[in-house]
Amino acid sequence: MDVRSEIASSLGIAYDPALVQELLDAHEELKKNFYLGGLRLAEVEGGRFAEAAFRMLEQETTGSFTALGTSIKTDTIITALSNTPKATFSDSVRLHIPRALRVIYDIRNNRDAAHLADNIDPNLQDATLVAGSADWVLAEFVRLHHNVPAQRAQEIVEDLVERRAPVIEEFDGYLKLMNPDLKAGEQCLVLLYQRGADGADFDDLESWVFPPARPNLRRTVYRLVSEKAFVHQVDDHLQITGSGRREVETKHLLDY
Repeated sequence: MDVRSEIASSLGIAYDPALVQELLDAHEELKKNFYLGGLRLAEVEGGRFAEAAFRMLEQETTGSFTALGTSIKTDTIITALSNTPKATFSDSVRLHIPRALRVIYDIRNNRDAAHLADNIDPNLQDATLVAGSADWVLAEFVRLHHNVPAQRAQEIVEDLVERRAPVIEEFDGYLKLMNPDLKAGEQCLVLLYQRGADGADFDDLESWVFPPARPNLRRTVYRLVSEKAFVHQVDDHLQITGSGRREVETKHLLDY
């Protein structure tokens, strides 16, 4: 059973399966759009995720929920949850999850409002908060209904939401590029994008790029590090920088 099916099976015992399906579908689309640079779409999916989660909390605490396709009254639900007796439901159900969902929902509804200046991308800022909050909410649902510690719940969700570049497939730790038209520098960037904060050693990168890119790979990496600032290097370990991630997303190098 894959991770998504495992989560769906577990949550489906406590909640209506249609709500669980809606929650997981929205979460999957949210994360995909977030990693592919569709930041506003990620925020929209965050709202859809929140609406499914609010209905799940409704069902858990009242035995029924607002029908899908019907406008949901989030303020009423949040107030009702906060007034639920402490002895009846956990603080996560009564307070913490609803408050996190309210943040997600408000960002979705106000995503065109005035934002910060000073070269801060508000869409990235907002979408990052939405994505992280949705991950936490999903992990809480898993923790509460999967009978596992919080750390294991987070690991299960991380397995589900692991950053994936469509242009790359992974086979037992080996990253295989699926687009032979990528230039040498582009190959390096999408591979390091996939690796995220873990980065990669030069030897691994050399084994992953297409053979024609290998003879001059040191020169390619030097340009990415010293001329473009797309990559950070410590000894032979490489990590993509924020500007490198933006280069990948702006040029749609992840698409395949």
